[in-house]
Amino acid sequence: MEQRARYTAHAADISAPAGGGGGPGAHDRQAPKADDPAATAHREDAESLHAFTRLIARASNGAGASAAPPAMAVVWPCEQHALEAAVDAARAGIATPVLVGCARTIGAVARHAGLDLHGCAIEDTSTPQAAAETAVAMVHAGRAHALMKGSLHTDNLMHAIVAPQTGLCTQRRVSHVFIIATARYDELLFVTDAAINIAPDLMAKRDIVQNAIDLHVGLGLGTPRVALLSAVETLNPRIQGTIDAACLCKMAERGQITGGLLDGPLAMDNAVDPQAARIKGIVSPVAGRAQILVAPDLEAGNMLAKNLIYMTQADSAGLVLGAKVPVVLTSRADSVRARMASIAMGAVYARYLATRADGGQGHTSARDPARSRTGG
Repeated sequence: MEQRARYTAHAADISAPAGGGGGPGAHDRQAPKADDPAATAHREDAESLHAFTRLIARASNGAGASAAPPAMAVVWPCEQHALEAAVDAARAGIATPVLVGCARTIGAVARHAGLDLHGCAIEDTSTPQAAAETAVAMVHAGRAHALMKGSLHTDNLMHAIVAPQTGLCTQRRVSHVFIIATARYDELLFVTDAAINIAPDLMAKRDIVQNAIDLHVGLGLGTPRVALLSAVETLNPRIQGTIDAACLCKMAERGQITGGLLDGPLAMDNAVDPQAARIKGIVSPVAGRAQILVAPDLEAGNMLAKNLIYMTQADSAGLVLGAKVPVVLTSRADSVRARMASIAMGAVYARYLATRADGGQGHTSARDPARSRTGG
């Protein structure tokens, strides 16, 4: 019989108490049917959905009367869905968009859609790649505190962001986080990485975990409970994800990951369902109550996130982290609310990073023991 072995770790420099309560997991609940009259009430009563709504509201009034919303460079907003999102964010006071793209095309799209571009600055560029490069330069010049993908291909934007000489790279690897609110779970769920890193190794996973923890704290959600997911909750040398999970927990013990509670490997059921965790005999602050779900690879993360979003009709937002500024990554398939939520959370996090920078603890100078340790 395979010997049971698991690891739980508390990150080294936690100062805030673990956030949130341990509500019932998905296994303890019955999902309302779409045509059930109670379905709407069930969604409205879910604490995670209230938290999601509060974050969006916070973005529109978080700056206070004396500060303008953060400037957000919207890269190549040359289709209606992208331009509408920028205009809506400006109207709501969430961000101050700078439209970076072909001025003639942007104007034509606005006229066709009946959008008022009053108050939206335009940086005229001829191609999507030029727009991405211009937006990155605006960040370096202090003219933008966040980026947003418009209607260009994601690869074009990311190529400019990670360019070795001119990009926005920090000591951290860039990664993506989905923020998901579903009526079947009382916690907001962060799912990472579902969009950037295809098959991350251990050190890449360290950065993926740290990026997600920093976002959770930066959005004002407290110290997160982080589940390192695999197919099983026991160590198995033939399943690399279980070995990586155990190593990440040990890295947290040694201060190489900071700011969160880590546990793993955990299977999905005992990460989010208290009853499943009890049945398996798993006792930890994370099991059954996870707030960040770290997938072993991109395929698993992407399928997990999209299952939650589409099968449970969850609200969602998506951000790219690890660069000098947050990057709002939206899709044509996103709802209006999802696009607005992504912009809102990008704006809140951009404001948080700016505050840290003002206090001498900017994003690019964050402590990164994993990169500075020499061993021994």
